[in-house]
Amino acid sequence: MCGIFGAYRYSSSPDASGQFTQTLAALRHRGPDDQGLEHFAVNANRLTFGHTRLSIIDLTPGGHQPMHSADGRYTIVFNGEIYNYRELRQTLKSLGRSFHTDSDTEVLLAAWAQWGADVMPRLRGMFAFAVFDRTEQTLTCVRDAFGIKPFFYHNGVDGFSFASELPALRNLVREKSTLDMQVAYDYLLWGVHDNRPQTFVQGLNRLTSGHWMRISLTDRVADPQPQRWWWPDISERDDISFSDAADQLRQMFLNNVRLHLRSDVPLGSALSGGVDSSAVVCAVRQIEPDAPIHTFSYVARGSDVDEERWVDIVNAKVGAISHKLTLQATDLARDIDDLIRVQGEPFGGTSIYAQYRVFQLARENGMTVTLDGQGADELLAGYPIYVGQRMHNYLDKGDIVGLIRFARAWSQWPGRSMSMAISGLLKELIPADWQNVPRKFRGQNPQSAWINSVISTDLKLRPYHGIDPAAKYPGRRMISTLRHSLSGGGLAHLMRQGDRSSMHWTIESRVPFLTTDLAEFVLRLPARYLLSDGGETKHVFKAAMRGIVPDGILDRRDKIGFATPEKAWLQQLGPQALGWMDGAELIPFIGAEQARTEARAIINGSRPFSMQAWRMINLCRWAQISL
Repeated sequence: MCGIFGAYRYSSSPDASGQFTQTLAALRHRGPDDQGLEHFAVNANRLTFGHTRLSIIDLTPGGHQPMHSADGRYTIVFNGEIYNYRELRQTLKSLGRSFHTDSDTEVLLAAWAQWGADVMPRLRGMFAFAVFDRTEQTLTCVRDAFGIKPFFYHNGVDGFSFASELPALRNLVREKSTLDMQVAYDYLLWGVHDNRPQTFVQGLNRLTSGHWMRISLTDRVADPQPQRWWWPDISERDDISFSDAADQLRQMFLNNVRLHLRSDVPLGSALSGGVDSSAVVCAVRQIEPDAPIHTFSYVARGSDVDEERWVDIVNAKVGAISHKLTLQATDLARDIDDLIRVQGEPFGGTSIYAQYRVFQLARENGMTVTLDGQGADELLAGYPIYVGQRMHNYLDKGDIVGLIRFARAWSQWPGRSMSMAISGLLKELIPADWQNVPRKFRGQNPQSAWINSVISTDLKLRPYHGIDPAAKYPGRRMISTLRHSLSGGGLAHLMRQGDRSSMHWTIESRVPFLTTDLAEFVLRLPARYLLSDGGETKHVFKAAMRGIVPDGILDRRDKIGFATPEKAWLQQLGPQALGWMDGAELIPFIGAEQARTEARAIINGSRPFSMQAWRMINLCRWAQISL
């Protein structure tokens, strides 16, 4: 796990030596064990690669980067882990490749030299890397299928630059940072963020998950054209029974966890008490019967989102060494500016603060790697939001009786209702242009009083959701939505937040649910295997984990997630939280006083609580700190 950056500078550009030093320093927290900086002449211009290393596999200097291929043709900077590197190395040895280190970086570089871009589907891991090809005079940039590892880039007057984090990239860019108002507007009104190439900073883009791009290092770099390299088939299989699917899923998941345990440094697990993190911890015990297991948990004692009793059940089951953390609103107030700087961009809610502190707890207890359960909800239909697409599937088949039975069964689970089911279906059926009417009643009026009507005329008033509308896939609408979530939709902000919070504390966070082979298997199963006819989410996975995870965890009928008591915290902070909105004047489409009035009404309870208040506070404070 590391930090990477690169810069292709034109001969006419000012000397950037100081920028490179600053950029290495900005990425130091991602890799304090080693660093490298190299320059390469390309035509009349210069390419620079920089790297900071967190040693996880092969702790010797043999893993130093930038790393060069044996024949000198390729140079790579790589951030991430290739978990199946041992298997790939054996294959490459059989093809005549030789190796001098035990690092996965050398394996990745040899695999690129052997197969080129065709190597990407072979990789099981999380990665963002760039390869310089001296022969072809090209720079190839790649990001993993799920966007677990970050890659930001900019193409401007000085040339092309990239980096692992926005603050580092901004060191390499001469142009003044300005707000991308459409991104900010969609975040503030709809809660949508991280799901597109554009970032909150105008002109700074992200390479989206499952994409790559090849750049010709000519005198002037053309606008990069990313291409998708991973897009799984979602056609339904008719050759696998539910029990066989559960058996196969169990073996695939255990193999994933086994691969993710490969490490030459101490390793622990984040544990919330939900099905996903509990499955990871219990799978570790299944694989390593005698190994010590350290778990790290946030517990919200005294609140309705407290999961401590579930955490205790899992810890007792596996004999874990448990580390717990409690937080108060005053803790958030103390750390809010640091958290905003760490994240680099605004984020959706305060649960990210609990995650941030759990990684700190892990580091303070000697861990360098943690295993986490993120991604399971997007893979296995764990959220209530999928009910509409599941009901729409019944309509596709003309099965009205089945639809009614499903809606009744689904609505009997805690935290659900028949009105929620009907609302979910109507959202599927109502054309997008008509959906602003019910949104107004939920406080999502695209023409609210706090929006500057003059500026907002240039903004698109509908939320950006990206590609792959589920309407294209009758009978597979829910599965299509899961694919979209995994490929740059809902998962993207979780991956960004987890990466920044973990790497700030120099922790490598691994997510065993997110491998392409597991996703390709799950996304071809019948939808009822994931969200059952009886309304049970993650149906086939819970069956797969019987005998490994305690029944009490698998039979939970509530869903809390990794949550903090956000409403109570904001109400406790009151005027202090509103004071964080001093940056409102920096956001052109916001009417500052009207926005403060809106946030105050939400916080003091005179309007129904919504996370829009937090988003206003977060965006304004970020603008004040970052712009």
